[in-house]
Amino acid sequence: MTARAEERFTVLIADPVDPQCQEIFRAAGLDVEYRTGLVPAELKKIIGTFDALIVRSQTKVTADVLEAAKRLKVVGRAGAGVDNIDVETATRQGVLVMNTPGGNTISTAEHTMSLMLALARNIPQANRSLVEGKWDRKSFVGTELYQKTLGVAGLGKVGAEVAKRSLAFGMSVIGYDPMLSAEAAAKMGVELVDLDELFRRSDIITIHTPLIPETKNLIRDETLARCRDGVRIINCARGGIVDEGALLRALESGKVAGAALDVFTQEPPGASALIAHPHVVATPHLGASTEEAQEKVAIQVAHQVVEFLKGRGVSGSVNAGVIALAMRKEVRPYLELARKMGILLSQVKDGTLKSVQVSASGPVIGESLPVLGSAVMQGFFERSLSEPVNLLNASIIAKDRGIRLQMHLDERDHRYGNILSVAYTTDREERRCAGTVFGEDDPRIVEIDGFHFEVRPEGNLLLYYNIDRPGMLAAVSALLARAGVNIAGLSLGRFGVGGRALTIIATDTGVSEALLKEMTAVEGVSTVRFLEL
Repeated sequence: MTARAEERFTVLIADPVDPQCQEIFRAAGLDVEYRTGLVPAELKKIIGTFDALIVRSQTKVTADVLEAAKRLKVVGRAGAGVDNIDVETATRQGVLVMNTPGGNTISTAEHTMSLMLALARNIPQANRSLVEGKWDRKSFVGTELYQKTLGVAGLGKVGAEVAKRSLAFGMSVIGYDPMLSAEAAAKMGVELVDLDELFRRSDIITIHTPLIPETKNLIRDETLARCRDGVRIINCARGGIVDEGALLRALESGKVAGAALDVFTQEPPGASALIAHPHVVATPHLGASTEEAQEKVAIQVAHQVVEFLKGRGVSGSVNAGVIALAMRKEVRPYLELARKMGILLSQVKDGTLKSVQVSASGPVIGESLPVLGSAVMQGFFERSLSEPVNLLNASIIAKDRGIRLQMHLDERDHRYGNILSVAYTTDREERRCAGTVFGEDDPRIVEIDGFHFEVRPEGNLLLYYNIDRPGMLAAVSALLARAGVNIAGLSLGRFGVGGRALTIIATDTGVSEALLKEMTAVEGVSTVRFLEL
């Protein structure tokens, strides 16, 4: 799918954006229609006549809409998230999806700082009191930010900007980010710590992570109990990262001195005891709501779409690399294998990632090594970063975070015709895995840490090491059965009787943290991990 400069293109703007977006399109000779408030059925009815679609977060670009978009070449999202766009269907339809992830970084960082200051000095509460005709200075004594310790959970673009501004206030900044090296953090002026230390040391904690299984309810009863008495919590990232019930309990007990929230589990949240709490500052998801941010993303997405339609290049794409490979049917299953290997290793790794080595062997995948390496890093990052990660930016993100990505061709003979290998190094360990594709489209993991087997990288996988002796599998299976977890598949790898073995069990459902702890307590079992692929 390509766009040609001589064509006449028509653009539909389906959400409110800055007027400069229309002006840029018209100046480039494109026809523009501005129709907002369309529901998917209405959009589906008219989308067939447009070459480009511009949206923000309101319009839902569903599979039905995309399948009806016979002329559509590009969807431009004026903003970062693409949750409202079916990217998989767009890719299958040959439609480029673009976003503008950096356009609202400063606005969100400044909103975080605004909430931090308002929280420290009780500004909303004092203002409300004054509006009510009171002159009550004693009730609103605040605290200085100077020399306080700020804990930043997630040091992506927004988290890094918050850290920079907080350092200017004379704060000590510590941060947690599993995909950032200590050296890269130090360049920001941030001390990299683990989560337990961040909770233990911080006077104020600000959240800048994506909402993924690992960060859902990151702030909960258990983690709040590990915090300092009088800690303050800020969330301008995603609703659901903070357990709102737990936060309310901690506010009522005095464990948490105050909280500032811009996002909520349900939006709009409706009547809420948390929002009504006297020590809570709340705003209706305003992180990106500045004139400058809205102008930036509108201008940026317009230029990106024009450049693409005029055949002058692609930038800000979520799926350009996949589209480029779409014509090569034989590479697509290896691309998915590479991403799944990255996701798998990101969940088993222990420590801070320092380097990743990707090697490819075989006639099908050797020449596709660069994009396969990017797919591996996409898998490593996509569950841990708040900013969008794709084949175009994964390698750049790795470099920015101080992670060394190495790729090389492996010309040795292997038992499989084409094999992709991935190894990583952290500050605590080195591990590797390898995979291949059976037939035309059947990806398999065929090795982990020297243990050989065949596992489909999909669904729920329980991975653990054990001593190879009778009764080990029975002991673990009994725990799963007692918890009502059904086994869907089983793979075993070993070096010899009585030696170390690796067991991988596919399950129909998830495995709880409590059950994982029970398994770890079984004599001879170690390094238990539950993986979601």
